[in-house]
Amino acid sequence: MRKGFLSLSAAFLMLAMAGSGPAFAEGDLKISGDDTVVTIQTDEGAVDITRSKTEAALIGGVLQPMVPLPGVTPVGELEVIDALKSGTAKVVDMRTMEWRTQATIPGSIHIPYTEVAMRLDELGCEGEQGAWECAAADNVIAFCNGPACPQSPVAIKAMAREGYPVDKISYYRGGMQDWMVLGLTTAEDMF
Repeated sequence: MRKGFLSLSAAFLMLAMAGSGPAFAEGDLKISGDDTVVTIQTDEGAVDITRSKTEAALIGGVLQPMVPLPGVTPVGELEVIDALKSGTAKVVDMRTMEWRTQATIPGSIHIPYTEVAMRLDELGCEGEQGAWECAAADNVIAFCNGPACPQSPVAIKAMAREGYPVDKISYYRGGMQDWMVLGLTTAEDMF
C-alpha cells in the first residue's frame, strides 16, 4: 500500500511541476456536507485529505455520490458514447443554458435541472407535472459539470419524485469535467 501511495504522490508532484497541479486560488473546497478536511489514519500516522480547485475542475461544488438514488446506474464515457451511437438512451445535459452553450456532449439534448419535472414528456412520459404516466419512459443518461456538480443529481431526484422509473436513469457523474479532461469532442453554442 505504501508503494502505491508514493507512486500517486510522485505523479501529483510531476503534474505540479509541469504547471497542471492544484491551484489554490479559491481555497479549500468542501468534500462532503460542510467538511473541507477528512483525517484518515495510515501506517505513517494521520493524514488530512483536503480538496482544492485545480485547472481541470469546472466548478467547486461538493462531491456527489456515484449513485444519487438507489436504482440509478452509474456510467462512464464508453457507455455515453455507446448510447449516442446506438440510440439506446437519451443523453441529457441537465445544466443551465450558460454552461451548455460553452461546451456540451455532441448529440445530447438539453433539459435544465430546474425544468425537468415539467418536461418529462420529452423523455417518453405522458401527462403533466404532478401527474406523469411514465410506463413508456425512455432510458436516460443524465450529466452536468462533473463529480462536484449537484445539477443532475437534483434533476434525477425530481424525475423519481414525479414517477420516472429509476431503473431507466443512468448517471454520468464524470460529466463535462471528465469528458473534457479526456479530450473528447465537444459541441459549442448548442441551444
